[in-house]
Amino acid sequence: MRKWWTYQRERFPLVAHGALIASFSFCAVSLSHALRGAAGWPDWQSLVVAFGTCFAFFLQLRIADEFKDAEDDARYRPYRPVPRGLVTLRELAAVFALAALVQLLLALWLDARLVILLAITWAYLAAMSREFFVAEWLRPRYVLYMVSHMVIMPLVDLYATSTDWLVAGSKPPDGLLWFLLTSYCNGLNVEIGRKIRSPADEEEGVVTYSRLWGRPRAVLCWWAVTAASGVSALVVASRLGLEWPEGAVLLCAFIVMLGVGIAYLRRAQPGRGTWIEHGSGAWTLILYLSLGLMPHATGRLH
Repeated sequence: MRKWWTYQRERFPLVAHGALIASFSFCAVSLSHALRGAAGWPDWQSLVVAFGTCFAFFLQLRIADEFKDAEDDARYRPYRPVPRGLVTLRELAAVFALAALVQLLLALWLDARLVILLAITWAYLAAMSREFFVAEWLRPRYVLYMVSHMVIMPLVDLYATSTDWLVAGSKPPDGLLWFLLTSYCNGLNVEIGRKIRSPADEEEGVVTYSRLWGRPRAVLCWWAVTAASGVSALVVASRLGLEWPEGAVLLCAFIVMLGVGIAYLRRAQPGRGTWIEHGSGAWTLILYLSLGLMPHATGRLH
């Protein structure tokens, strides 16, 4: 067990990831519940299945990356768990399969109809893991690579929301598409944020947006997708008449993100790029928790 504890600490920190995934899945279920006009809090069963399934999805994404990047990791990043021999790809494949089994059992426990959406998300994850079978063409096209892979985010969120609206025998509620767009833009926010580094922290063979676009342009793109996720979240909030309180929360958070970006650009100290990554995590937590809790905090639902 010690090696798996080390692996999670280095590649999939349970506490940090768990908090973000909990806010992500809670928001999906709570918002679906609110958008379809249901009273009170969502059913606990939906919340449990959404969290468990989403957690497994993000773990599978990490494991898929281990396979996809195995050759580059062996060449440029021998300190990572797989190339240094801490865990093997075969062991990770077993964890991946176990996670899929848990997802399937959770879906069958709550509502067998969920298996259809689960299979669709699995199919996209599989195609994405194989670079849509055009790896040599896709990999050098970094922007297209990023935007195509990020489609997995709204698919995971669609599944999470379906643990509410589908189980309730309803159709997807009005405003759901805007919420899926929010998830897509926020996925871009996290993806760009985790690949912005200070010059001293850049590594050979590692593609970062700070190196690819230059530090100022990378931060501008990060701000842009952060703003886009905020605007789409406001459209969702407007469906519940909550655009003003939600707007106030997100405006304050965005001002902080502006400060984080400016601080990074002004002083290119080693490790300063992690400020952007942590800023993405904070924005994600604030956005999803505020969207999920706002209908209850304001007394909008009874």
